[in-house]
Amino acid sequence: MSQFTDKYSIENTDYEVGQDNINKLGFDIHNPVFGASAGLVLFFLIALLVTDPATAKASLDGIKWQIINTFDALFIWSSNLFLLFCLGVVVSPFGKIRLGGQKAIPEHSNLSWVAMLFAAGMGIGLLFWGVAEPVAYFTGWFETPLGVEAYSEQAIRTAFGTTMYHWGLNPWSIYAIVGLSMAFFAYNKGLPLSIRSVFYPILGDRTWGWPGHVIDVLAVLATLFGLATSLGLGAQQAASGLGYVFGFEVTEQLQLGIVLFVSSLAIVSVIRGINGGVKQLSNINLIAAFVLLLIVIIASGSVFFGYMGTALISYVESFLPLSNPHGRVDESWMQGWTVFYWAWWISVSPCVGMFIARVSKGRTIREFLSAVILIPTLITWVWMSAFGGIAIEQIIHNVGELGENGLSDITLSLFYAYEALPLSSILSLLSIVLIMVFFVTTSDSASLVIDSITSGGKVDTPVTQRAFWAALQGAIAAVLLWVGGTESIQALQAGAISTALPFTILLIAMCVSLLMGMKTELQLMYTSEAHS
Repeated sequence: MSQFTDKYSIENTDYEVGQDNINKLGFDIHNPVFGASAGLVLFFLIALLVTDPATAKASLDGIKWQIINTFDALFIWSSNLFLLFCLGVVVSPFGKIRLGGQKAIPEHSNLSWVAMLFAAGMGIGLLFWGVAEPVAYFTGWFETPLGVEAYSEQAIRTAFGTTMYHWGLNPWSIYAIVGLSMAFFAYNKGLPLSIRSVFYPILGDRTWGWPGHVIDVLAVLATLFGLATSLGLGAQQAASGLGYVFGFEVTEQLQLGIVLFVSSLAIVSVIRGINGGVKQLSNINLIAAFVLLLIVIIASGSVFFGYMGTALISYVESFLPLSNPHGRVDESWMQGWTVFYWAWWISVSPCVGMFIARVSKGRTIREFLSAVILIPTLITWVWMSAFGGIAIEQIIHNVGELGENGLSDITLSLFYAYEALPLSSILSLLSIVLIMVFFVTTSDSASLVIDSITSGGKVDTPVTQRAFWAALQGAIAAVLLWVGGTESIQALQAGAISTALPFTILLIAMCVSLLMGMKTELQLMYTSEAHS
């Protein structure tokens, strides 16, 4: 029984994890959440199948951009708030609270923990955008940040500062809040490992009714749609890379084959569980990414070290201007890039945050927040300095495809950058393999998350159930590619991003609820210390 009391929620909850579950056909499901989620996913897919993909994309894009344009200030100020909240908790007495109790010990080594954070969070995004994003800002592919002049010295600095802004402290603070909240209420308060549990101090036992069902269903839909989008877009990049390296035609059949291959590996991995699957693949990811990064750094020579300084200094210089949504001369750019990014990070935060919670028991809150926010930011700094640096150098000196034509094809921008480097074929093949493995870790971590939510917060569920969700994600991506290709995938992405608005409100409430919970935990710690 969970014994969670404070002045805002004076009743003890007698809710038991999985008490409302149904056990049939090898499944252990929380029916309201599982049924509503499956029904809405089926409805959405049928709607896409019977609707012209271009029409569906236009309609959902309209909703997405209406949200982004109307609530741009809310997204940016919320992101600032989340970062300040995390920094405040780190330096506060709350930081010494240990997830799982003061005697809990970490379940994973520091290296494996960091590897899983990186693989589940943004690893694949760095491969896709490591070259394309700095080049886009430098050349004004879609306007320039802060209205600087394209191709100028200032554009170089702003390109790196802005890329760091989009992939650094702010997005990881979003993930950190979700992950910390779920881990705290699950491991310290004994509540189910589910999004709804975070709001128990506010909702009380209504958490286990329809208010909680709605929150969990939203989380499942955002996770499923976000992952299917990533699988679809990633399959297109991997197919483009294979076609570029081996010279054969990039077809929908090739993209579908990649999705099916990755989904099959994800099913095997998710069946093996965190220790036997996700952790091992994440460790492989980290090693392969380090090797790739090291080769690029060596190939770039002194260029890398020069751009490291540029990236860090420009990140500091650009941070406050980019964090202010008011009176901007680059409003269209801000909405198309920064607000879009914040909406995307927020929409996928239930998935990434919950997975981080799964692997973080035994860490202190100070250790958790410091690692989750700072380590990926440092990795991003090194990565973007290397890949963005070589790409911008090629633009400046008119070298290769990037130098001649700029961003002619974003899915191939990484491989175009390799073209002017030694060992380009090896780099391309290693990147394709890394993309595939990142797909697998992203897919199986999301499967574990969805599985937990739809089973009422259980951590250990039947193998068939975990495999079901991994297979469903791949099936959704495959159907969308088969029916409408890029337009269907982008339609799904627009639908996922639209969930960012309600989740922004939920994240703000999550901060309040977490503070309430940590206050009672700190009081219990002090009482325990006084009696020991």
